[in-house]
Amino acid sequence: MTASLDAREFQARMQRLDQLLDEVEESADPEFAARVREIVQAILDLHGTGLERILGYLDDGGEPGAVTLEACARDEVISGLLLLHGLHPDELEERVAQALEQVRPALKSHGGNVELLDVRDGVVHLRLEGNCHGCPSSAATMKSTIEEAIFARAPEVATIEVQGLNVRPTTPDGRALVELSVL
Repeated sequence: MTASLDAREFQARMQRLDQLLDEVEESADPEFAARVREIVQAILDLHGTGLERILGYLDDGGEPGAVTLEACARDEVISGLLLLHGLHPDELEERVAQALEQVRPALKSHGGNVELLDVRDGVVHLRLEGNCHGCPSSAATMKSTIEEAIFARAPEVATIEVQGLNVRPTTPDGRALVELSVL
């Protein structure tokens, strides 16, 4: 059996495939590039058909099948394959909400939280709540953490708009720090 593939390695391999295909497009004659595209599409179609049939068997499997399908949808690698083939069972807004639930404990540990306002036309609208507890970079770190989680579960998201970023330095009890400058 081959070594387990984690989500980062999966993403790296997907990026490498994109890079290789770009190289073929740039360096090959048009007929050869078209042939490579045809081969890749045939492989994707074959795998997509197989995955679709597996999902059908899971769907027909009652409760045990539903539990397995849910586990597959939560697995970062399998989820990526399902997304690639347009077969993911969860809607975009649901996957964004799951990503936010995943990062919420880390946000709360820094005195923050996030609220999903809307998902529309590939744009996720969020409100970041709380303060930064003395570290101006905390808000940026929280935003980055949220973005990574969302893009991992919903790579088709085009933009993430965040309201309520409070990057003013504060003390651990939430009071604003006064910045002094010497002239």
